[in-house]
Amino acid sequence: MSAIENVGTSFGAAARAGAIPLWLRGVVIFGAFLLTVGAAIALFHPVMLVSPHDEINGAVHIYAGYLASRNLGLAIVLVLAMRLRAKEILSGLLICTAFIQIIDGVIDCFEQRWAIAPGVTVLGILFFFAAYRLTGYAFWRVEAWRSR
Repeated sequence: MSAIENVGTSFGAAARAGAIPLWLRGVVIFGAFLLTVGAAIALFHPVMLVSPHDEINGAVHIYAGYLASRNLGLAIVLVLAMRLRAKEILSGLLICTAFIQIIDGVIDCFEQRWAIAPGVTVLGILFFFAAYRLTGYAFWRVEAWRSR
């Protein structure tokens, strides 16, 4: 098979792979929206990220910038992978983002930010479930990590 035929076959296989279910696209869009809102808060109003008695200084602004870039980067690539129907990449991104959200929730519990912890934890669980439905494998199974 020539290289041109191989490329055509690859595109045909991608087209036959089918669309991502509507509810899963909704989860990705909702999660990307929340990540973007978190990035905007970190950039434009970082006082919302700390306790009322904490001081906002240069270090807080630097780390808020890191949070913003992380959240914004994840939001962009999640939506891009969804739009490209790159299911394996999207699944990996969902798993990565889910782990980040779960770890954020654990840290929120340690730091006693009780109002935020449930939301980020639920978002992480929702992303794990979406990745599972996308691939058919739970994240702890090796099949979820391998290309098919």
